[in-house]
Amino acid sequence: MPSGEDDLIARYFKPIATDPGALGLTDDAAILKGGGDDLVITTDAIVEGVHFRTSDPPETVARKALRVNLSDLAAKGATPAGFVLTLALRELDERWLAAFASGLSDDAITFDCPLLGGDTVATPGPLTMSITAFGRAPRNGMILRSRAQPGDRIAVSGTIGDAALGLAILSGNVTVSDPRICEPLIERYRIPQPRVHLAPAVRDHARAAMDVSDGLAGDLAKLCRASGVSAIIDAAAVPFSEAAREVIEQGKASFASAVSGGDDYEILCTVAKGHWDDFAQAARSAGVAVTSIGEVVAGNAAPKWRDAKGGDIALPPLSYSHF
Repeated sequence: MPSGEDDLIARYFKPIATDPGALGLTDDAAILKGGGDDLVITTDAIVEGVHFRTSDPPETVARKALRVNLSDLAAKGATPAGFVLTLALRELDERWLAAFASGLSDDAITFDCPLLGGDTVATPGPLTMSITAFGRAPRNGMILRSRAQPGDRIAVSGTIGDAALGLAILSGNVTVSDPRICEPLIERYRIPQPRVHLAPAVRDHARAAMDVSDGLAGDLAKLCRASGVSAIIDAAAVPFSEAAREVIEQGKASFASAVSGGDDYEILCTVAKGHWDDFAQAARSAGVAVTSIGEVVAGNAAPKWRDAKGGDIALPPLSYSHF
Protein backbone atom coordinates (compact mmCIF):
# COMPACT_ATOMS: atom_id res chain seq x y z
CA MET A 1 0.00 0.00 0.00
CA PRO A 2 1.55 3.33 -1.02
CA SER A 3 2.45 5.78 1.74
CA GLY A 4 0.99 9.27 1.99
CA GLU A 5 4.24 10.67 0.59
CA ASP A 6 4.14 8.25 -2.36
CA ASP A 7 0.57 9.26 -3.07
CA LEU A 8 1.45 12.97 -2.88
CA ILE A 9 4.33 12.50 -5.34
CA ALA A 10 2.23 10.43 -7.74
CA ARG A 11 -0.62 12.94 -7.85
CA TYR A 12 1.19 16.25 -7.91
CA PHE A 13 4.72 15.75 -9.19
CA LYS A 14 4.89 12.63 -11.38
CA PRO A 15 3.00 14.48 -14.19
CA ILE A 16 5.81 17.09 -14.24
CA ALA A 17 8.57 14.46 -14.48
CA THR A 18 8.34 14.07 -18.26
CA ASP A 19 12.00 13.33 -18.99
CA PRO A 20 12.65 9.58 -19.46
CA GLY A 21 15.60 9.92 -17.10
CA ALA A 22 13.22 10.74 -14.25
CA LEU A 23 12.01 7.11 -14.39
CA GLY A 24 8.51 8.24 -13.49
CA LEU A 25 9.78 9.19 -10.01
CA THR A 26 9.70 5.50 -9.08
CA ASP A 27 13.37 5.21 -8.12
CA ASP A 28 15.81 6.87 -5.70
CA ALA A 29 17.77 8.60 -8.46
CA ALA A 30 17.47 9.87 -12.01
CA ILE A 31 19.58 9.80 -15.16
CA LEU A 32 20.63 13.02 -16.88
CA LYS A 33 22.52 12.37 -20.10
CA GLY A 34 25.44 14.78 -20.45
CA GLY A 35 26.33 14.30 -24.09
CA GLY A 36 29.37 16.32 -25.12
CA ASP A 37 28.42 19.40 -23.08
CA ASP A 38 29.47 20.50 -19.63
CA LEU A 39 26.77 20.17 -16.98
CA VAL A 40 26.22 23.42 -15.08
CA ILE A 41 24.69 22.97 -11.62
CA THR A 42 23.08 25.58 -9.36
CA THR A 43 20.88 25.45 -6.28
CA ASP A 44 18.71 27.95 -4.43
CA ALA A 45 16.25 27.62 -1.58
CA ILE A 46 13.31 29.91 -0.94
CA VAL A 47 11.83 30.20 2.54
CA GLU A 48 8.44 31.48 3.69
CA GLY A 49 8.79 34.86 5.33
CA VAL A 50 12.19 35.45 3.71
CA HIS A 51 11.75 34.99 -0.06
CA PHE A 52 7.98 34.88 -0.28
CA ARG A 53 5.02 35.88 1.86
CA THR A 54 2.54 33.45 3.41
CA SER A 55 -0.24 35.15 1.45
CA ASP A 56 1.49 34.78 -1.93
CA PRO A 57 -0.41 32.56 -4.39
CA PRO A 58 1.12 29.05 -4.40
CA GLU A 59 1.54 29.03 -8.18
CA THR A 60 3.74 32.14 -7.98
CA VAL A 61 5.78 30.56 -5.18
CA ALA A 62 6.44 27.55 -7.41
CA ARG A 63 7.43 29.73 -10.34
CA LYS A 64 9.78 31.79 -8.21
CA ALA A 65 11.44 28.67 -6.80
CA LEU A 66 12.29 27.42 -10.29
CA ARG A 67 12.98 30.75 -11.94
CA VAL A 68 15.61 31.95 -9.48
CA ASN A 69 17.63 28.90 -10.47
CA LEU A 70 17.02 29.41 -14.18
CA SER A 71 18.34 32.95 -13.74
CA ASP A 72 21.63 31.55 -12.43
CA LEU A 73 21.89 29.18 -15.39
CA ALA A 74 21.22 31.98 -17.88
CA ALA A 75 23.98 34.11 -16.36
CA LYS A 76 26.39 31.25 -16.87
CA GLY A 77 25.40 30.91 -20.53
CA ALA A 78 23.74 27.55 -19.87
CA THR A 79 20.56 26.02 -21.32
CA PRO A 80 18.15 24.40 -18.80
CA ALA A 81 18.19 20.60 -18.71
CA GLY A 82 16.15 19.64 -15.63
CA PHE A 83 15.78 20.09 -11.88
CA VAL A 84 15.22 18.30 -8.58
CA LEU A 85 12.96 19.65 -5.84
CA THR A 86 13.03 19.31 -2.07
CA LEU A 87 9.76 20.47 -0.51
CA ALA A 88 9.33 20.90 3.26
CA LEU A 89 5.65 21.22 4.18
CA ARG A 90 4.01 22.10 7.50
CA GLU A 91 0.83 20.31 6.50
CA LEU A 92 -0.76 18.47 3.62
CA ASP A 93 -2.98 21.14 2.06
CA GLU A 94 -4.41 19.62 -1.12
CA ARG A 95 -5.61 22.93 -2.61
CA TRP A 96 -2.25 24.61 -2.00
CA LEU A 97 -0.33 21.67 -3.44
CA ALA A 98 -2.52 21.47 -6.53
CA ALA A 99 -1.95 25.15 -7.33
CA PHE A 100 1.78 24.87 -6.54
CA ALA A 101 2.17 21.84 -8.82
CA SER A 102 0.20 23.58 -11.58
CA GLY A 103 2.49 26.62 -11.54
CA LEU A 104 5.58 24.42 -11.42
CA SER A 105 4.32 22.31 -14.32
CA ASP A 106 3.58 25.36 -16.47
CA ASP A 107 7.10 26.72 -15.98
CA ALA A 108 8.76 23.34 -16.48
CA ILE A 109 7.09 23.26 -19.90
CA THR A 110 7.70 26.94 -20.70
CA PHE A 111 11.41 26.71 -19.98
CA ASP A 112 11.88 23.10 -21.17
CA CYS A 113 13.23 22.14 -17.76
CA PRO A 114 11.53 18.95 -16.52
CA LEU A 115 11.39 17.69 -12.96
CA LEU A 116 13.84 14.82 -12.46
CA GLY A 117 13.21 13.92 -8.83
CA GLY A 118 13.50 15.21 -5.29
CA ASP A 119 12.13 14.75 -1.80
CA THR A 120 9.15 15.78 0.31
CA VAL A 121 9.35 16.13 4.08
CA ALA A 122 7.25 17.47 6.95
CA THR A 123 8.56 20.40 8.98
CA PRO A 124 7.36 22.33 12.05
CA GLY A 125 9.09 25.39 10.66
CA PRO A 126 8.39 27.70 7.72
CA LEU A 127 7.41 26.31 4.35
CA THR A 128 10.65 25.78 2.43
CA MET A 129 11.56 24.56 -1.02
CA SER A 130 14.99 24.00 -2.50
CA ILE A 131 15.63 23.42 -6.19
CA THR A 132 18.82 22.19 -7.77
CA ALA A 133 18.80 22.95 -11.49
CA PHE A 134 21.00 21.48 -14.18
CA GLY A 135 21.99 23.18 -17.40
CA ARG A 136 24.17 22.46 -20.40
CA ALA A 137 26.92 24.61 -21.86
CA PRO A 138 29.53 23.82 -24.52
CA ARG A 139 32.71 22.29 -23.14
CA ASN A 140 34.55 24.98 -21.12
CA GLY A 141 31.86 27.46 -22.20
CA MET A 142 30.44 28.46 -18.81
CA ILE A 143 30.86 32.18 -18.10
CA LEU A 144 32.46 32.94 -14.73
CA ARG A 145 32.16 36.06 -12.59
CA SER A 146 35.93 36.26 -12.19
CA ARG A 147 37.14 37.27 -15.66
CA ALA A 148 36.18 40.94 -16.01
CA GLN A 149 38.99 43.12 -17.32
CA PRO A 150 39.65 46.88 -17.24
CA GLY A 151 38.04 48.54 -20.23
CA ASP A 152 35.07 46.14 -20.37
CA ARG A 153 31.63 47.67 -20.63
CA ILE A 154 29.28 46.75 -17.79
CA ALA A 155 25.79 45.74 -18.90
CA VAL A 156 22.59 44.77 -17.15
CA SER A 157 19.47 43.21 -18.63
CA GLY A 158 15.90 44.35 -18.14
CA THR A 159 15.10 46.81 -15.36
CA ILE A 160 16.34 47.18 -11.80
CA GLY A 161 14.54 47.66 -8.49
CA ASP A 162 11.04 46.52 -9.46
CA ALA A 163 10.94 43.52 -7.13
CA ALA A 164 12.36 45.39 -4.15
CA LEU A 165 9.75 48.11 -4.59
CA GLY A 166 7.02 45.49 -5.03
CA LEU A 167 7.99 43.90 -1.71
CA ALA A 168 8.08 47.33 -0.05
CA ILE A 169 4.51 47.93 -1.26
CA LEU A 170 3.31 44.53 -0.01
CA SER A 171 5.04 45.13 3.35
CA GLY A 172 3.47 48.56 3.75
CA ASN A 173 6.83 50.36 3.70
CA VAL A 174 5.87 52.17 0.49
CA THR A 175 2.32 53.37 -0.08
CA VAL A 176 1.12 53.35 -3.68
CA SER A 177 -2.59 53.38 -4.46
CA ASP A 178 -2.40 53.49 -8.25
CA PRO A 179 -2.68 49.89 -9.55
CA ARG A 180 -0.95 50.95 -12.76
CA ILE A 181 2.17 51.44 -10.65
CA CYS A 182 1.91 48.90 -7.85
CA GLU A 183 0.66 45.85 -9.77
CA PRO A 184 3.64 45.43 -12.14
CA LEU A 185 6.08 45.93 -9.25
CA ILE A 186 4.37 43.30 -7.10
CA GLU A 187 4.26 40.97 -10.10
CA ARG A 188 8.03 41.31 -10.56
CA TYR A 189 8.56 40.44 -6.88
CA ARG A 190 6.38 37.36 -7.04
CA ILE A 191 7.35 36.09 -10.48
CA PRO A 192 10.93 36.76 -11.65
CA GLN A 193 11.70 36.84 -15.36
CA PRO A 194 14.85 34.74 -15.88
CA ARG A 195 16.67 35.87 -19.01
CA VAL A 196 17.10 32.39 -20.45
CA HIS A 197 16.91 33.69 -24.02
CA LEU A 198 19.95 35.89 -23.36
CA ALA A 199 22.14 32.91 -22.40
CA PRO A 200 23.64 32.37 -25.89
CA ALA A 201 24.58 36.06 -26.18
CA VAL A 202 26.21 35.93 -22.74
CA ARG A 203 28.06 32.74 -23.65
CA ASP A 204 29.28 34.11 -26.99
CA HIS A 205 30.18 37.67 -26.04
CA ALA A 206 30.44 38.30 -22.27
CA ARG A 207 33.72 38.12 -20.40
CA ALA A 208 32.21 37.80 -16.90
CA ALA A 209 28.63 37.44 -15.70
CA MET A 210 26.35 36.70 -12.76
CA ASP A 211 22.68 37.10 -12.01
CA VAL A 212 21.43 39.99 -9.88
CA SER A 213 19.70 38.42 -6.89
CA ASP A 214 20.92 40.44 -3.91
CA GLY A 215 20.83 43.91 -5.47
CA LEU A 216 22.70 45.44 -8.40
CA ALA A 217 25.13 47.43 -6.25
CA GLY A 218 26.10 44.52 -4.05
CA ASP A 219 26.32 41.97 -6.84
CA LEU A 220 28.46 44.33 -8.93
CA ALA A 221 30.83 44.59 -5.95
CA LYS A 222 30.96 40.77 -5.75
CA LEU A 223 31.79 40.47 -9.45
CA CYS A 224 34.52 43.08 -9.13
CA ARG A 225 36.06 41.38 -6.08
CA ALA A 226 36.06 38.01 -7.85
CA SER A 227 37.77 39.56 -10.88
CA GLY A 228 40.23 41.74 -8.93
CA VAL A 229 38.98 44.95 -10.57
CA SER A 230 36.83 47.99 -9.81
CA ALA A 231 34.16 49.87 -11.76
CA ILE A 232 32.67 53.27 -12.45
CA ILE A 233 28.88 53.34 -12.88
CA ASP A 234 26.80 56.06 -14.50
CA ALA A 235 23.81 56.14 -12.16
CA ALA A 236 21.65 57.92 -14.74
CA ALA A 237 22.10 54.96 -17.12
CA VAL A 238 20.65 52.35 -14.74
CA PRO A 239 17.43 51.10 -16.37
CA PHE A 240 14.22 51.55 -14.40
CA SER A 241 10.72 50.59 -15.40
CA GLU A 242 8.16 53.35 -15.75
CA ALA A 243 6.50 52.18 -12.53
CA ALA A 244 9.74 52.15 -10.53
CA ARG A 245 10.79 55.54 -11.89
CA GLU A 246 7.46 57.06 -10.81
CA VAL A 247 7.85 55.72 -7.27
CA ILE A 248 11.36 57.14 -7.04
CA GLU A 249 10.44 60.50 -8.58
CA GLN A 250 7.53 60.81 -6.15
CA GLY A 251 10.02 60.48 -3.29
CA LYS A 252 8.44 57.28 -1.97
CA ALA A 253 11.63 55.28 -2.48
CA SER A 254 15.24 56.19 -3.12
CA PHE A 255 17.63 55.40 -5.94
CA ALA A 256 19.81 53.66 -3.35
CA SER A 257 16.99 51.35 -2.22
CA ALA A 258 16.26 50.38 -5.83
CA VAL A 259 19.86 49.44 -6.71
CA SER A 260 20.52 47.77 -3.35
CA GLY A 261 17.29 45.75 -3.08
CA GLY A 262 17.15 42.10 -3.99
CA ASP A 263 15.12 39.82 -6.26
CA ASP A 264 15.84 41.51 -9.61
CA TYR A 265 17.04 38.28 -11.25
CA GLU A 266 18.52 40.18 -14.16
CA ILE A 267 21.90 39.43 -15.75
CA LEU A 268 24.92 41.57 -14.93
CA CYS A 269 27.84 41.07 -17.29
CA THR A 270 30.98 42.68 -18.66
CA VAL A 271 31.69 42.79 -22.37
CA ALA A 272 34.90 43.78 -24.15
CA LYS A 273 34.32 47.03 -26.05
CA GLY A 274 35.12 45.35 -29.34
CA HIS A 275 32.32 42.81 -28.72
CA TRP A 276 29.69 45.27 -27.53
CA ASP A 277 27.90 45.79 -30.86
CA ASP A 278 27.66 42.03 -31.44
CA PHE A 279 26.40 41.46 -27.91
CA ALA A 280 23.78 44.20 -28.22
CA GLN A 281 22.60 42.80 -31.55
CA ALA A 282 22.38 39.27 -30.14
CA ALA A 283 20.36 40.60 -27.20
CA ARG A 284 17.96 42.39 -29.55
CA SER A 285 17.54 39.20 -31.54
CA ALA A 286 16.75 37.38 -28.28
CA GLY A 287 14.16 40.00 -27.38
CA VAL A 288 15.95 41.04 -24.17
CA ALA A 289 16.81 44.66 -23.42
CA VAL A 290 20.38 45.28 -22.25
CA THR A 291 21.83 48.58 -21.06
CA SER A 292 25.44 49.71 -20.74
CA ILE A 293 25.76 51.31 -17.29
CA GLY A 294 29.50 51.78 -16.80
CA GLU A 295 33.01 50.51 -17.27
CA VAL A 296 35.41 48.15 -15.52
CA VAL A 297 38.55 49.91 -14.25
CA ALA A 298 41.78 48.70 -12.69
CA GLY A 299 42.15 48.60 -8.92
CA ASN A 300 40.62 46.98 -5.86
CA ALA A 301 38.46 49.86 -4.62
CA ALA A 302 34.70 49.49 -4.29
CA PRO A 303 32.82 50.44 -7.47
CA LYS A 304 32.07 54.15 -7.73
CA TRP A 305 28.58 55.37 -8.58
CA ARG A 306 28.53 58.75 -10.30
CA ASP A 307 25.62 61.17 -10.72
CA ALA A 308 24.94 63.24 -13.85
CA LYS A 309 27.45 65.88 -12.70
CA GLY A 310 30.19 63.36 -12.06
CA GLY A 311 29.82 63.42 -8.29
CA ASP A 312 30.02 60.30 -6.16
CA ILE A 313 26.77 58.78 -4.86
CA ALA A 314 27.01 57.29 -1.38
CA LEU A 315 25.15 54.00 -1.00
CA PRO A 316 24.08 52.22 2.22
CA PRO A 317 25.07 48.57 2.85
CA LEU A 318 25.19 47.23 -0.65
CA SER A 319 23.14 44.09 -0.74
CA TYR A 320 20.82 41.77 1.10
CA SER A 321 22.53 39.27 3.39
CA HIS A 322 20.92 36.38 5.27
CA PHE A 323 23.38 36.76 8.17
